Amino acid sequence: MLNSTLRRFASFVFVWSVCVVGSCLCGTAIAQDAKQDERLKMQGEYVGNVLLDGNDLRIGINLIAGSDDQFTMKVYFDGLPGDGAEAAQETDNSITEKMVDGVLEFQHKGQRGVVENGVFKFYEADKLVGELKRVERESETLGMAPPEGAIVLFDGTSGEQFESRKGKEFFVDGLLQQGIISKQKFGGDFTLHIEFKLPFEPNKSGQGRGNSGVYLQGRYEVQMLDSFGLAGEHNECGGIYSIKKPDINMCYPPETWQTYDIEFKSAKWDGDNKTENARMTVRHNGHLIHDDVELPKITTAAPLKESAEPGYLYLQDHGSPVRYRNIWVKQNDDK
Repeated sequence: MLNSTLRRFASFVFVWSVCVVGSCLCGTAIAQDAKQDERLKMQGEYVGNVLLDGNDLRIGINLIAGSDDQFTMKVYFDGLPGDGAEAAQETDNSITEKMVDGVLEFQHKGQRGVVENGVFKFYEADKLVGELKRVERESETLGMAPPEGAIVLFDGTSGEQFESRKGKEFFVDGLLQQGIISKQKFGGDFTLHIEFKLPFEPNKSGQGRGNSGVYLQGRYEVQMLDSFGLAGEHNECGGIYSIKKPDINMCYPPETWQTYDIEFKSAKWDGDNKTENARMTVRHNGHLIHDDVELPKITTAAPLKESAEPGYLYLQDHGSPVRYRNIWVKQNDDK
């Protein structure tokens, strides 16, 4: 009974689209900014309980803004990713509705959903059966102070520990911008903490949406991408590019500060012969997504070849305005 209830719920709400209805302001830049702000406020994570067929279901939802004022919704049972959630099984159902004056309302086979003021209400035969509230989660390692002996690469006061690969300005308003490398190089084993914010680019998709990445030693990339609500592939947020997808997609909505905490073990060498591959453990927003993963090769587009030489930290420029802060490295050996 519960499985059939879950399937029925998923068929109602797994994927749907909304057309935003504008007014005569649509031809102006001000109207476009206002419309984008409205979509940003609507997009996000919602969580709560819904009563269906006598079953009290805890539901998590990723509501993702897309191009042409479309929204896609992904449903999780038991909560949100990282909170014990199990992803809903994808269906072919798609529902198109209109958002008017900040209210989204849609109907499907006797069921109705209304999103307004950060609350997602579900009705069945006009009876309220559940409310999901919009939440803004925060990484448990956000703002983590560097431990004793750590090398502070960026604390918001200056960008002097980095240089631009293309000669662009990269330290603006207390934040770092993409396309930079650390002046210092790192070998051996180390721990990296970095905080990043992905831009809200609803009219873009795929690799064009909030794309960057952090390359350890200029060789091994952990991807940064606005993959909020996506499957979580090797080329999406948290993926070790071209090597392994994250165990769970922990990407928060764009314009949210996120964290990577990476334990890196450098490859071992006997002269020019590699005797042991590099390895890394990655936590995204405090959740384990890679556990001691072996890195048999450098990742795609790495600026440095694999060798015994130390390498720099590289924050990739892929054309998206990604921002970074609170970056430090703790060397874990004397190499």
